[in-house]
Amino acid sequence: MFKNQKKIVIGCLFGPVIGLPMMAHAQEEKSALEPEKNIPQEMLNAKFQTTYIWQRKPSLNAPYSGTNSLLTEREKAYSLTATGYFGLRAWEGAELYFDPEMVQAVPLSNLRGLGGLTNSEQQKTSGASPTFYRARLFLRQTFGFGGGSDTVESGPNQLAGMADKRRLVVTLGNVGVIDIFDNNAYAHDARTQFTNWTFLTHGAFDYVGDARGYTWGAAAEYYYDDWVVRAGRFMGPDESNGLRLDTRLTQHYGDQVEVEHAHLIAGQVGKVKLLAFRNREVMGGFGDAIAYARLNGGTPDVANVRKESAKLGYGISLEQSLRSDVGLFARASWADGKTETYSFTEIENSISTGVVVKGERWGRAKDTFGLAVAQNGLNKTHRDYLALGGLGAFIGDGKINYRPERIIEAYYNMNVFQQTSVMVGFQHIVNPAYNADRGPVNVVTLRAHTEF
Repeated sequence: MFKNQKKIVIGCLFGPVIGLPMMAHAQEEKSALEPEKNIPQEMLNAKFQTTYIWQRKPSLNAPYSGTNSLLTEREKAYSLTATGYFGLRAWEGAELYFDPEMVQAVPLSNLRGLGGLTNSEQQKTSGASPTFYRARLFLRQTFGFGGGSDTVESGPNQLAGMADKRRLVVTLGNVGVIDIFDNNAYAHDARTQFTNWTFLTHGAFDYVGDARGYTWGAAAEYYYDDWVVRAGRFMGPDESNGLRLDTRLTQHYGDQVEVEHAHLIAGQVGKVKLLAFRNREVMGGFGDAIAYARLNGGTPDVANVRKESAKLGYGISLEQSLRSDVGLFARASWADGKTETYSFTEIENSISTGVVVKGERWGRAKDTFGLAVAQNGLNKTHRDYLALGGLGAFIGDGKINYRPERIIEAYYNMNVFQQTSVMVGFQHIVNPAYNADRGPVNVVTLRAHTEF
């Protein structure tokens, strides 16, 4: 199997293959604090990208294992994603985008046994054969209200041009929630940055989407100088971590609101974002599952007690340039943790921080080094559910000696030719799946990425 992978990877990296990973950047404008420049309006573009990630973990110590445990033996895994971004300026202020995508992947331990899973490119429905599908199909309409201009660079899902500093941007269609919300400059993209799921977005942000991370819905963003307010409603899956979406958008949905402020500290650009989300879906509660098992016998199972429920959560994130070649990020998030994870991963509180350094000091300006740490946790009722043998979407060792899951990740991303790079990375995870009886876990990562 891995011999065949190598042939596919060589073809994707150096042949005329479309490419892009799971999660593309949302529209990125130059900050209102940066000097503006006039650039011509782009009417259409096509961008391509492909990313291959290989990971290996050695054997780990564990006195017991459960159905959803990380396997104790040595493992290797990979993911290969390829996507095309096609954009068209349809009329005044309107942009249309279409993104076809392919994924092929074999995860560690069948994508189980961790809160902070090790590869953000892995999907819950991927397999050893290529799968092709539509990732995104959406309209972005911008209404300008003056106040000066921002420059918009040409990029994936982004047509070059000028935009008013004060504007309303409406996005409608098939997108990923984190294309729009919590877009952090230093930790948001497994293709070129950190690969652990904890660093993709807020760890406790159970953002709605299908098993591939995409959804349908609408969002509005109001830009006013250094401020941005965002709000959106999107479809969730019709079952926990399922591929099919629940189209009853007035009954079951994920709502999120975000407020962003850009600032200067000692002449360096930064942003602070506050996020709140509320999901309404047919979910099983951990407390209800425990009560049901006590009354009827057996092991607690959220599938026995699913009903109309809501999940609430919050997050704050920071990105801050410290100098031209050094940037810092930090996030903290919390979710109420009463109900099962429905779309993202099993984290109910999380803090993370990290630094990214460009290679200017050692004569490699396009290289980057990143170092980040995180701590993830669960609420008390969820811990009790796991201690009684309950299973979640990703974790469940049969019992648990609870401790927060702690992660450190480091990588060096080396530019080898134009927009092609290779990366070597390392992750050390203590208390995998919040269980001090198992681990620690070490994971080595190799990544190859190209875009054009």
